[in-house]
Amino acid sequence: MKQQGLGGVRFESQRFRLLSIVVGCFLISVTFLLSTRPEATVFDTLSPKMAWLEEPRSTPATSAIKTVKSSSSSPRGLGRDFLVDVAPKLGDAHGRQPEQSAGEKTDTEWVKDTVIIQESSAVAAERAEQEEAEQGHGAGEDATPGATEEVVRDDAVPITAAAITARPAVETTPTPTTTTRHDQDQLLPMPEGETRKVGGRMMKLQAEPETTEQQQLPTPGRFETPEPERAARDQQPLPPLCDFSDRRSDVCDFTGDIRMDANASSFVVVVDAATAAQSHKVRPYPRKGDQTCMGRVPEITVRTTSSSSTPPPPQCTRTHSVPAVTFSIGGYTGNIFHDFSDVLVPLYNTVHRYRGDVQLVMANVAPWWLVKYDKLLRELSRHAPLDLAAAAAKGETHCFRHAVVSLRAHRELIIERNRSPDGLATPDFTRFIRRALSLPRDAPTRLADGTGRKPRLLIIARHRTRILLNLGDMMRVAEEAGFEAAVSESDVGDSISRVGAEINSADVLLGVHGAGLTNMMFLAPGATMVQVVPWGGLQWIARMDYGDPAEAMGLRYVQYEIGVEESSLKDKYPRGHKIFTDPTSLHKKGFGFMRRTLMDGQNITLDLGRFRGVLQQALGNYLVQ
Repeated sequence: MKQQGLGGVRFESQRFRLLSIVVGCFLISVTFLLSTRPEATVFDTLSPKMAWLEEPRSTPATSAIKTVKSSSSSPRGLGRDFLVDVAPKLGDAHGRQPEQSAGEKTDTEWVKDTVIIQESSAVAAERAEQEEAEQGHGAGEDATPGATEEVVRDDAVPITAAAITARPAVETTPTPTTTTRHDQDQLLPMPEGETRKVGGRMMKLQAEPETTEQQQLPTPGRFETPEPERAARDQQPLPPLCDFSDRRSDVCDFTGDIRMDANASSFVVVVDAATAAQSHKVRPYPRKGDQTCMGRVPEITVRTTSSSSTPPPPQCTRTHSVPAVTFSIGGYTGNIFHDFSDVLVPLYNTVHRYRGDVQLVMANVAPWWLVKYDKLLRELSRHAPLDLAAAAAKGETHCFRHAVVSLRAHRELIIERNRSPDGLATPDFTRFIRRALSLPRDAPTRLADGTGRKPRLLIIARHRTRILLNLGDMMRVAEEAGFEAAVSESDVGDSISRVGAEINSADVLLGVHGAGLTNMMFLAPGATMVQVVPWGGLQWIARMDYGDPAEAMGLRYVQYEIGVEESSLKDKYPRGHKIFTDPTSLHKKGFGFMRRTLMDGQNITLDLGRFRGVLQQALGNYLVQ
């Protein structure tokens, strides 16, 4: 009985071994079919539940497929192939891919190697024989004109980082994020050096040596681009809001959904979330190299934000249908030279294009300044000026479609036609002044024109510094030369209309270097301006501040440079002092020293003989041509 029991066990063991061999052969056959004939329809005969494996093959593939081998340390039963979708970088409307420089690694990463499934030597030999037959048959079938062999290196296939996922080797569903349609012939997993028919073309795959890192099984999200990097990549460029290249002023000029948050002294441009952010700070006054001056001008922020940002953009309390131009009347304003050179001239150059349909937004508002230049401001804008500080106190947010922060300034009192947005020049501004103030004269007096009128000489008198000590004698000499002589003693508090009318009546304007010469812009074109330059090597600054502007206005310019004997400095310093022998060397001590010593530190007694020559030169300008 014991022997019979042992025989029965032995018989059952043989049956179990036979069944194991049969099952093993079946599994090997299935594995063989899966690895060598992915297009086979064997799954239809296996089970209806596996039909999903075949469905993707009818879907146009839009991404390459990469076979990845599991780590050699993986447990048995997990040594399957995995496919990695390789989504090409989106090209242009014609499907062309952008060039990428060597070493560039921004939107894509690169697949470095090709890995294949491990298989026994018997299976490999059997598969090699079958594939030889397939290649010979396929070459006869697909030998069509234009069919060429392609050598595909797997390390030259870019993959979109966000499109990589691990899948079983039979799944070929396109990556959902791929939107560009490509050729339906896709790369399939194959051993190194093997040539295979894929979608009607012959392809040979070359592989590089594997490394430990390349053998690792990729996991979902392993190659995904971090959110900040992806957001930066997807952001759309926006033209710069501000221009910082000019020597005199930084100017911001922008269009869109603009919110002026008065309380924060900022202009917020609302853009979509994909637009790259910008933020700039400017001081809207054209003396950006002068720290003392700019310290008196508030800083304004110009930045972008999205409607979904935290905190959200400020909500409009008032919406304007006209553009805004923002500037400061701080800095050096209050001095007529700076009132015009730093504000009024560049303001005209900036807002002329709007033909009065513009909202002026002002920082550092001084009521007296608005009153003084009211007529000019009304001509520049039909809308009442907006005080930035007052709007901030009320918590207002003003909204615009277009805005300019700061003014486009050129040289002192000059608009350069080649730099003006509208092709303006200085004579355009002086014409605007005469029209705004209703000044009557557009031409000087002409001698012997039959009217019997004499040319009028107007001398600008100074009362604190750079005083003309022999003003009475100068008046007498001018009368003797044939002029109607007069003295202008206008004050800073006088209305611009009264001062403009007085200056416009003159044919010759004479004065010592200083802000009062700014009044020359009220003269008629063709009139003469005489600048008396104090001692001390100040010719360059006299020419820059008033000489060049006078000529740009269409005036006749005469520069009278006094000698040592005409300056009161001769009574303060010995004749051998550097202030007489080398005055320009003292300029390196700074403008403060120049102002105290060479400008405010001297008075002038004109040489009457020299003065007669200047008068004769000016008189000759009014002879009838």
